[in-house]
Amino acid sequence: METKKITVAQVRADFDDPVSVVHYARAAHFLGLWASERALMERFFPDRNVPLLEAGCGAGRATLGLWDMGYRDLTAFDFAAEQLDQARHLAAERRADAIRFEVADATALAQHPAIPAGKFAGALFFFNGLMQIPGREHRRAALQGLREACAPGATLLFTTHDRDHSPTERALWRLEAARWERGEQDPRLPEFGDRYFEDETGRTFMHLPDRAEILADLAATGWQHAFDALRREVAPETRAVRDFSDECRFWAAHKAQSSSGAVCRCPCRSGFTPDVSGINPDLQFPN
Repeated sequence: METKKITVAQVRADFDDPVSVVHYARAAHFLGLWASERALMERFFPDRNVPLLEAGCGAGRATLGLWDMGYRDLTAFDFAAEQLDQARHLAAERRADAIRFEVADATALAQHPAIPAGKFAGALFFFNGLMQIPGREHRRAALQGLREACAPGATLLFTTHDRDHSPTERALWRLEAARWERGEQDPRLPEFGDRYFEDETGRTFMHLPDRAEILADLAATGWQHAFDALRREVAPETRAVRDFSDECRFWAAHKAQSSSGAVCRCPCRSGFTPDVSGINPDLQFPN
C-alpha cells in the first residue's frame, strides 16, 4: 500500500479526475439544492441581494440552486479547475452569467484579488467541502480565511460529517481508534477521523469529526457558534439526495462584531422570522 500522506494536491487531482467531474456535474444538472440547504438559506439569508461567498463550489450544484432561489450577488470558488469549468458552462446555459467563478484555494484566500477582506455578508461551504481539506491546521486556515473575507456579523453556513451520529458509526470508529492505537491504520491518512476511499464516483478524501472538534475549530478561528443540527433534523430529503450524500451535520456561526461596534444583522440575532415551512417544526434556532 502507498504510504505517502494525502495532500491538498492529491485531493485536487482526485476532484479533477474525469470520473469525479462527471459525478459532480450530473448532480449540478439534475439534483440541485437539498431541502435542508434551501430551508437554512431561507433562515439565515432572507435578503437575496447580500453578497455571498461559496467555497468549494465544484461543478455548481449549490451555486446554481442559490441562483434559482433568487440570490444575485454570488462569488463561488474552487481549487479544482475542471470542476469549475463545468460550473461556468452550466451557469451560461441557465443565463446566470452574473455569478463570479474563481479558481482559489480555501486555505489561501488572502492571496486572491477577487476575494477582498470584509466584503461578504455570508460564506457557505456545503457538501462537507471543508472536511475534504487534509490536515486540521489547513481546515482552520480555511475557516480563518473565510472569516477575514466576511464583514462583521456575517454568517458562515457549512456541513460536516459526524462520526457520532449513529450507534453503528460510533462502533466503527471505536474499531478504527483501536487500529490507530496499534499503529495499523491506513498510513496515507494524516489524522484520526480521516478516510480515503475509491468507488464508482471517484477517489475521495474525507475527515469525519465529532461535534467537539468543530466547536473548538470555530472558537480558534474567531467564529461564534450559533446553530448545529443533523440534516434529518432540519428537513426530509428525497431518495435522490439520500443516495447522493450520507447523513451530515449543518453548522452556522457568526463573525463577531468589530471593535468599532458594528452590529450583527443576521436574522437569527435581529428577530427576523422568515418562511420556515420546510424546516422541522421541532428544530430549535438561537434567539
